[in-house]
Amino acid sequence: MRLVLIFVLFIVPMWSSKMFRCYNDQELQAAADRKLRTHYLRPTEAPRTTARSSSYSCPLELYKTPLSDEQRDRSLSPWRFVTHIKEDHFPSTYVGAQCLCSGCIQLKDNKMIEDYDYNSVPIVQNRVFLKKELCDDKKTYRLRPVNVEVAVGCTCVRPQSS
Repeated sequence: MRLVLIFVLFIVPMWSSKMFRCYNDQELQAAADRKLRTHYLRPTEAPRTTARSSSYSCPLELYKTPLSDEQRDRSLSPWRFVTHIKEDHFPSTYVGAQCLCSGCIQLKDNKMIEDYDYNSVPIVQNRVFLKKELCDDKKTYRLRPVNVEVAVGCTCVRPQSS
């Protein structure tokens, strides 16, 4: 019993104070970089090319030209990469995939069409980000790990039956 009491009185406060340490504005970025580098595996990021406009359409014309080296341009469910911003997270910007078609590109009667008998859906991956939260003193911040679903590509699937 005495051993449990010693653990609770000494070890738990030291562990929790490190876990929920508060940082001032100057320390925050360095602390986030250090935690992300040492505690969480960072996936390879997609090329940081922001989509030119928010409107898009299914690019059937891509299939009339020679094949691209990019998987996203050769897929039956093509996608583009879009930069997302989350100001209260570290990293604050990341790249996610956006499906360009509702259906899937199919060859019918020697012509490429968007076939709505199938659906283009994002492939998601959970990634760990650090969320910036205000500490009790209202001047410093703590970094809390959170999972964010990030689309990394798109695939063609049969629709769900109801």
